[in-house]
Amino acid sequence: MARDRSAQTDYASPIRRILIGAMLLFCIAILLLWRIDSPRVDRFRAAVVDQVVPSFEWAAAPVRRTARMAEDFQSYQRIWEQNQELKRELQRMQVWKEAAVQLEEQNAKLLALNNVRLDPKLTSVSGVVIADSGSPFRQSVLINVGAQDGIRDGWAVMDGLGLVGRISGLGAQTARVLLLTDTASRIPITIQPSGQRAILSGDNSAAPLVDFVENDDLVRPGDQVFSSGDGGVFPAGQLIGALVRERDGRLRVRLSADYERLEFLRVLRSHEAEVIEDVGSLIVPPQPEPQGPVQPAPEALSVAPVVPTLRPEARTVPAIPVSEESSDG
Repeated sequence: MARDRSAQTDYASPIRRILIGAMLLFCIAILLLWRIDSPRVDRFRAAVVDQVVPSFEWAAAPVRRTARMAEDFQSYQRIWEQNQELKRELQRMQVWKEAAVQLEEQNAKLLALNNVRLDPKLTSVSGVVIADSGSPFRQSVLINVGAQDGIRDGWAVMDGLGLVGRISGLGAQTARVLLLTDTASRIPITIQPSGQRAILSGDNSAAPLVDFVENDDLVRPGDQVFSSGDGGVFPAGQLIGALVRERDGRLRVRLSADYERLEFLRVLRSHEAEVIEDVGSLIVPPQPEPQGPVQPAPEALSVAPVVPTLRPEARTVPAIPVSEESSDG
Protein backbone atom coordinates (compact mmCIF):
# COMPACT_ATOMS: atom_id res chain seq x y z
CA MET A 1 0.00 0.00 0.00
CA ALA A 2 2.85 2.33 0.81
CA ARG A 3 4.47 1.52 -2.48
CA ASP A 4 1.28 2.24 -4.46
CA ARG A 5 0.97 5.65 -2.81
CA SER A 6 4.58 6.56 -3.52
CA ALA A 7 4.09 5.41 -7.11
CA GLN A 8 1.04 7.67 -7.54
CA THR A 9 3.00 10.59 -6.13
CA ASP A 10 5.79 9.95 -8.55
CA TYR A 11 3.34 10.15 -11.49
CA ALA A 12 1.80 13.43 -10.42
CA SER A 13 4.94 15.46 -10.02
CA PRO A 14 6.33 14.81 -13.53
CA ILE A 15 2.96 15.69 -15.03
CA ARG A 16 3.01 19.02 -13.22
CA ARG A 17 6.48 19.72 -14.48
CA ILE A 18 5.46 18.86 -18.04
CA LEU A 19 2.41 21.12 -17.90
CA ILE A 20 4.37 24.00 -16.42
CA GLY A 21 7.05 23.61 -19.09
CA ALA A 22 4.44 23.49 -21.83
CA MET A 23 2.78 26.62 -20.49
CA LEU A 24 6.08 28.42 -20.42
CA LEU A 25 6.90 27.37 -23.97
CA PHE A 26 3.42 28.44 -25.13
CA CYS A 27 3.81 31.84 -23.52
CA ILE A 28 7.27 32.30 -25.01
CA ALA A 29 5.95 31.32 -28.44
CA ILE A 30 3.10 33.79 -28.19
CA LEU A 31 5.52 36.49 -27.07
CA LEU A 32 7.83 35.79 -29.96
CA LEU A 33 4.92 35.63 -32.36
CA TRP A 34 3.60 38.97 -31.14
CA ARG A 35 7.03 40.56 -31.44
CA ILE A 36 7.75 39.41 -34.99
CA ASP A 37 7.37 42.29 -37.41
CA SER A 38 6.11 40.62 -40.62
CA PRO A 39 3.00 41.17 -42.77
CA ARG A 40 2.05 37.49 -42.63
CA VAL A 41 2.44 37.43 -38.88
CA ASP A 42 0.34 40.61 -38.60
CA ARG A 43 -2.46 39.03 -40.61
CA PHE A 44 -2.23 35.93 -38.45
CA ARG A 45 -2.39 37.99 -35.28
CA ALA A 46 -5.41 39.90 -36.57
CA ALA A 47 -7.19 36.65 -37.44
CA VAL A 48 -6.43 35.21 -33.99
CA VAL A 49 -7.73 38.37 -32.29
CA ASP A 50 -10.92 38.32 -34.39
CA GLN A 51 -11.59 34.73 -33.40
CA VAL A 52 -10.57 34.80 -29.76
CA VAL A 53 -11.58 38.23 -28.42
CA PRO A 54 -15.36 38.06 -29.15
CA SER A 55 -15.53 34.66 -27.48
CA PHE A 56 -13.94 36.14 -24.34
CA GLU A 57 -16.54 38.92 -23.99
CA TRP A 58 -18.05 37.14 -20.97
CA ALA A 59 -14.64 37.15 -19.28
CA ALA A 60 -14.27 40.93 -19.72
CA ALA A 61 -17.66 41.69 -18.11
CA PRO A 62 -16.42 41.22 -14.51
CA VAL A 63 -13.44 43.39 -15.30
CA ARG A 64 -15.65 46.16 -16.61
CA ARG A 65 -17.94 45.90 -13.59
CA THR A 66 -14.96 46.04 -11.29
CA ALA A 67 -13.72 49.15 -13.11
CA ARG A 68 -17.16 50.74 -12.79
CA MET A 69 -17.26 49.95 -9.08
CA ALA A 70 -13.86 51.59 -8.70
CA GLU A 71 -15.11 54.68 -10.56
CA ASP A 72 -18.27 54.76 -8.45
CA PHE A 73 -16.20 54.49 -5.29
CA GLN A 74 -14.05 57.41 -6.43
CA SER A 75 -17.22 59.35 -7.26
CA TYR A 76 -18.65 58.62 -3.80
CA GLN A 77 -15.40 59.76 -2.25
CA ARG A 78 -15.56 63.04 -4.19
CA ILE A 79 -19.19 63.48 -3.14
CA TRP A 80 -18.25 62.88 0.51
CA GLU A 81 -15.46 65.44 0.26
CA GLN A 82 -17.85 67.92 -1.32
CA ASN A 83 -20.38 67.21 1.45
CA GLN A 84 -17.77 67.92 4.12
CA GLU A 85 -16.77 71.13 2.36
CA LEU A 86 -20.43 72.20 2.16
CA LYS A 87 -20.85 71.52 5.89
CA ARG A 88 -17.85 73.70 6.69
CA GLU A 89 -19.19 76.39 4.37
CA LEU A 90 -22.60 76.13 6.07
CA GLN A 91 -21.00 76.62 9.47
CA ARG A 92 -19.21 79.73 8.20
CA MET A 93 -22.46 80.99 6.68
CA GLN A 94 -24.24 80.35 10.00
CA VAL A 95 -21.78 82.65 11.72
CA TRP A 96 -22.35 85.31 9.07
CA LYS A 97 -26.10 84.81 9.38
CA GLU A 98 -26.01 85.44 13.13
CA ALA A 99 -23.90 88.54 12.57
CA ALA A 100 -26.35 89.71 9.88
CA VAL A 101 -29.34 89.11 12.18
CA GLN A 102 -27.70 91.12 14.95
CA LEU A 103 -26.91 93.95 12.54
CA GLU A 104 -30.48 93.83 11.25
CA GLU A 105 -31.83 94.10 14.79
CA GLN A 106 -29.51 96.99 15.56
CA ASN A 107 -30.55 98.69 12.32
CA ALA A 108 -34.23 98.21 13.16
CA LYS A 109 -33.71 99.68 16.62
CA LEU A 110 -31.85 102.65 15.20
CA LEU A 111 -34.58 103.21 12.62
CA ALA A 112 -37.22 102.97 15.36
CA LEU A 113 -35.18 105.40 17.43
CA ASN A 114 -35.10 107.85 14.52
CA ASN A 115 -38.84 107.49 13.91
CA VAL A 116 -39.82 108.47 17.47
CA ARG A 117 -42.13 111.46 17.34
CA LEU A 118 -41.06 114.03 19.88
CA ASP A 119 -42.06 117.52 20.75
CA PRO A 120 -40.29 119.84 18.27
CA LYS A 121 -38.96 121.80 21.25
CA LEU A 122 -37.23 118.66 22.58
CA THR A 123 -33.80 117.65 21.33
CA SER A 124 -31.95 114.47 22.18
CA VAL A 125 -28.57 112.78 22.50
CA SER A 126 -28.22 109.13 21.50
CA GLY A 127 -26.00 106.70 23.38
CA VAL A 128 -25.12 103.00 23.56
CA VAL A 129 -25.69 100.82 26.62
CA ILE A 130 -22.29 99.60 27.79
CA ALA A 131 -23.22 97.88 31.09
CA ASP A 132 -26.13 97.07 33.37
CA SER A 133 -26.46 96.86 37.11
CA GLY A 134 -26.45 93.07 37.19
CA SER A 135 -28.34 93.14 40.49
CA PRO A 136 -31.91 92.05 41.23
CA PHE A 137 -32.24 94.97 43.67
CA ARG A 138 -31.01 97.69 41.33
CA GLN A 139 -32.53 98.29 37.91
CA SER A 140 -30.21 100.58 35.96
CA VAL A 141 -27.93 100.68 32.93
CA LEU A 142 -24.81 102.63 32.00
CA ILE A 143 -24.60 104.58 28.71
CA ASN A 144 -21.58 106.08 26.97
CA VAL A 145 -22.67 109.74 27.05
CA GLY A 146 -22.11 112.10 29.95
CA ALA A 147 -21.50 115.66 31.06
CA GLN A 148 -19.17 116.32 28.14
CA ASP A 149 -22.13 115.68 25.81
CA GLY A 150 -24.33 118.15 27.71
CA ILE A 151 -26.24 115.53 29.68
CA ARG A 152 -27.82 116.64 32.96
CA ASP A 153 -29.03 114.69 35.93
CA GLY A 154 -32.77 113.94 35.85
CA TRP A 155 -33.29 114.01 32.08
CA ALA A 156 -35.67 111.45 30.56
CA VAL A 157 -34.34 108.48 28.58
CA MET A 158 -36.22 106.41 26.00
CA ASP A 159 -35.56 103.80 23.33
CA GLY A 160 -37.28 103.45 19.96
CA LEU A 161 -40.54 102.25 21.53
CA GLY A 162 -41.16 104.13 24.73
CA LEU A 163 -39.88 105.72 27.93
CA VAL A 164 -37.13 103.80 29.73
CA GLY A 165 -36.12 105.87 32.75
CA ARG A 166 -34.18 108.95 33.77
CA ILE A 167 -30.58 109.98 34.31
CA SER A 168 -29.53 109.25 37.90
CA GLY A 169 -25.80 109.67 38.26
CA LEU A 170 -23.60 111.57 35.87
CA GLY A 171 -19.95 111.30 34.89
CA ALA A 172 -17.77 113.06 32.36
CA GLN A 173 -18.21 110.42 29.65
CA THR A 174 -20.85 108.07 31.10
CA ALA A 175 -24.22 108.34 32.76
CA ARG A 176 -26.38 105.95 34.74
CA VAL A 177 -30.01 105.48 33.75
CA LEU A 178 -32.45 104.55 36.52
CA LEU A 179 -35.10 102.36 34.88
CA LEU A 180 -38.82 102.69 35.47
CA THR A 181 -38.84 99.21 37.02
CA ASP A 182 -36.50 100.20 39.88
CA THR A 183 -38.01 100.52 43.35
CA ALA A 184 -36.70 104.09 43.61
CA SER A 185 -38.62 105.18 40.50
CA ARG A 186 -41.82 107.22 41.02
CA ILE A 187 -43.22 109.25 38.14
CA PRO A 188 -46.60 110.92 37.48
CA ILE A 189 -48.56 109.47 34.57
CA THR A 190 -51.72 110.08 32.58
CA ILE A 191 -54.03 107.23 31.51
CA GLN A 192 -55.72 107.84 28.17
CA PRO A 193 -58.44 108.17 26.98
CA SER A 194 -59.96 108.78 30.42
CA GLY A 195 -57.30 111.35 31.37
CA GLN A 196 -56.92 109.94 34.88
CA ARG A 197 -53.76 110.92 36.79
CA ALA A 198 -51.75 108.39 38.79
CA ILE A 199 -48.25 107.46 39.98
CA LEU A 200 -46.15 104.75 38.33
CA SER A 201 -44.13 102.94 41.00
CA GLY A 202 -41.33 100.50 40.18
CA ASP A 203 -41.08 97.26 42.18
CA ASN A 204 -38.23 95.42 40.38
CA SER A 205 -40.73 93.58 38.18
CA ALA A 206 -41.26 93.78 34.44
CA ALA A 207 -44.59 95.61 34.92
CA PRO A 208 -44.52 98.54 37.41
CA LEU A 209 -47.47 99.24 39.68
CA VAL A 210 -50.02 102.03 39.18
CA ASP A 211 -50.91 103.78 42.43
CA PHE A 212 -53.17 106.66 43.47
CA VAL A 213 -55.56 106.53 40.51
CA GLU A 214 -58.11 109.36 40.73
CA ASN A 215 -61.08 107.21 39.67
CA ASP A 216 -60.43 103.50 39.22
CA ASP A 217 -63.79 102.94 37.52
CA LEU A 218 -62.82 105.08 34.52
CA VAL A 219 -59.75 103.09 33.49
CA ARG A 220 -59.74 99.85 31.51
CA PRO A 221 -57.03 97.28 30.64
CA GLY A 222 -55.40 98.25 27.38
CA ASP A 223 -55.52 102.01 28.01
CA GLN A 224 -52.41 103.87 26.93
CA VAL A 225 -50.17 105.30 29.64
CA PHE A 226 -48.18 108.49 29.04
CA SER A 227 -46.01 110.74 31.17
CA SER A 228 -48.04 113.62 32.58
CA GLY A 229 -45.22 116.12 33.01
CA ASP A 230 -46.36 117.03 36.53
CA GLY A 231 -43.55 118.16 38.76
CA GLY A 232 -41.20 118.64 35.81
CA VAL A 233 -39.76 115.12 36.17
CA PHE A 234 -40.49 114.03 32.58
CA PRO A 235 -41.73 115.78 29.46
CA ALA A 236 -45.46 115.37 29.02
CA GLY A 237 -46.94 113.02 26.44
CA GLN A 238 -44.15 110.41 26.26
CA LEU A 239 -45.46 106.87 25.74
CA ILE A 240 -44.79 104.46 28.61
CA GLY A 241 -46.94 101.42 27.88
CA ALA A 242 -50.39 99.84 28.20
CA LEU A 243 -52.49 99.25 31.30
CA VAL A 244 -53.09 95.70 32.56
CA ARG A 245 -55.03 94.42 35.57
CA GLU A 246 -53.88 91.50 37.70
CA ARG A 247 -56.12 88.85 39.22
CA ASP A 248 -56.00 90.59 42.58
CA GLY A 249 -57.32 93.79 40.95
CA ARG A 250 -54.08 95.79 41.05
CA LEU A 251 -53.19 97.85 38.01
CA ARG A 252 -49.84 97.52 36.28
CA VAL A 253 -48.25 98.88 33.11
CA ARG A 254 -46.86 96.64 30.39
CA LEU A 255 -43.92 98.75 29.25
CA SER A 256 -43.53 99.49 25.56
CA ALA A 257 -39.73 99.62 25.80
CA ASP A 258 -37.87 96.35 25.21
CA TYR A 259 -36.01 96.00 28.50
CA GLU A 260 -34.52 92.65 27.43
CA ARG A 261 -32.56 94.25 24.58
CA LEU A 262 -31.60 97.76 25.59
CA GLU A 263 -28.78 98.73 23.24
CA PHE A 264 -29.42 102.23 21.93
CA LEU A 265 -31.02 104.89 24.12
CA ARG A 266 -32.02 108.49 23.55
CA VAL A 267 -31.62 111.13 26.26
CA LEU A 268 -34.18 113.92 25.97
CA ARG A 269 -32.90 117.41 26.69
CA SER A 270 -35.42 118.92 29.09
CA HIS A 271 -35.38 122.70 28.97
CA GLU A 272 -36.25 124.51 32.16
CA ALA A 273 -39.63 126.19 32.23
CA GLU A 274 -39.72 129.97 31.89
CA VAL A 275 -40.04 131.70 35.25
CA ILE A 276 -42.39 134.73 35.27
CA GLU A 277 -41.40 137.21 37.94
CA ASP A 278 -43.77 140.07 37.06
CA VAL A 279 -47.24 139.02 38.12
CA GLY A 280 -48.83 141.93 36.29
CA SER A 281 -47.61 140.66 32.96
CA LEU A 282 -50.00 137.76 33.33
CA ILE A 283 -52.97 140.19 33.21
CA VAL A 284 -51.98 143.28 31.25
CA PRO A 285 -49.51 143.11 28.38
CA PRO A 286 -46.63 145.60 28.55
CA GLN A 287 -47.65 149.03 27.24
CA PRO A 288 -45.52 150.90 24.65
CA GLU A 289 -43.59 153.93 25.86
CA PRO A 290 -45.18 157.35 24.98
CA GLN A 291 -43.62 159.18 22.05
CA GLY A 292 -44.61 162.87 22.91
CA PRO A 293 -43.87 165.03 25.97
CA VAL A 294 -44.96 163.60 29.22
CA GLN A 295 -48.04 165.36 30.63
CA PRO A 296 -48.45 165.74 34.34
CA ALA A 297 -50.79 163.32 35.88
CA PRO A 298 -54.13 164.83 36.94
CA GLU A 299 -54.59 165.39 40.60
CA ALA A 300 -56.73 163.11 42.51
CA LEU A 301 -60.30 164.18 42.52
CA SER A 302 -61.70 165.06 45.94
CA VAL A 303 -64.98 163.51 46.69
CA ALA A 304 -67.46 165.94 48.31
CA PRO A 305 -69.50 164.58 51.11
CA VAL A 306 -73.00 163.78 50.11
CA VAL A 307 -75.58 165.76 52.11
CA PRO A 308 -78.85 163.96 52.38
CA THR A 309 -81.84 166.01 51.21
CA LEU A 310 -85.21 165.79 52.73
CA ARG A 311 -88.33 165.29 50.77
CA PRO A 312 -90.71 168.26 50.62
CA GLU A 313 -93.31 166.38 52.53
CA ALA A 314 -90.85 165.62 55.24
CA ARG A 315 -89.62 169.21 55.65
CA THR A 316 -90.69 170.94 58.88
CA VAL A 317 -90.65 174.69 59.42
CA PRO A 318 -89.60 175.62 62.89
CA ALA A 319 -92.09 177.83 64.71
CA ILE A 320 -90.95 181.43 65.32
CA PRO A 321 -91.69 182.48 68.83
CA VAL A 322 -93.55 185.85 69.09
CA SER A 323 -92.65 187.99 72.02
CA GLU A 324 -95.18 190.16 73.89
CA GLU A 325 -93.26 193.31 73.08
CA SER A 326 -93.63 192.84 69.43
CA SER A 327 -97.27 192.17 69.81
CA ASP A 328 -97.78 195.39 71.79
CA GLY A 329 -96.10 197.46 69.24
